[in-house]
Amino acid sequence: MRIYKDKLTGDEMFSDTYKIKLIDDVLYEVYGKHISRKHGDVLLDGANPSAEDADEGTEDAVESGVDIVLNHRLQESYAFPDKKSFTLYLKDYMKKLIPKLEQEAPDQVEVFKSNINKVMKDILSRFKDLQFFTGESMEIEGLVGLLEYRDIDGESVPVMMFFKHGLDEEKF
Repeated sequence: MRIYKDKLTGDEMFSDTYKIKLIDDVLYEVYGKHISRKHGDVLLDGANPSAEDADEGTEDAVESGVDIVLNHRLQESYAFPDKKSFTLYLKDYMKKLIPKLEQEAPDQVEVFKSNINKVMKDILSRFKDLQFFTGESMEIEGLVGLLEYRDIDGESVPVMMFFKHGLDEEKF
């Protein structure tokens, strides 16, 4: 299993247990689903809860939401009321990220710089439909995941987007 963590904060953002698509070599789209579960339960795709965990009639708190958000303890952020505030965040974020990339993966700096503008132009055109999520630390200086709902095969599917170059991949 692979866990993807924010390169700047170390927060866990998602894992490879979800369907993942790479767009223009700079943006991961991670396809989730809306779930309801007992508070505190973490169910990853492919997990098989034992029969002992079956509901025994007790009234536990139930939480609902996007599985990626719940499983990785992402926190919704309301820091971007308009495109301008989000664009300012992006500029600041890139100023922090590019020096890290130059140290860790210099061959990726040009890939990131040349493809990010195209991807961001497309994303900003849908700004009003986006929700924003930080990692568990709620550090707005780190990577902000974007969530939008898309109609896929007649079903509303939550799709989270993360900048590939802002993530460290850890194998478990």
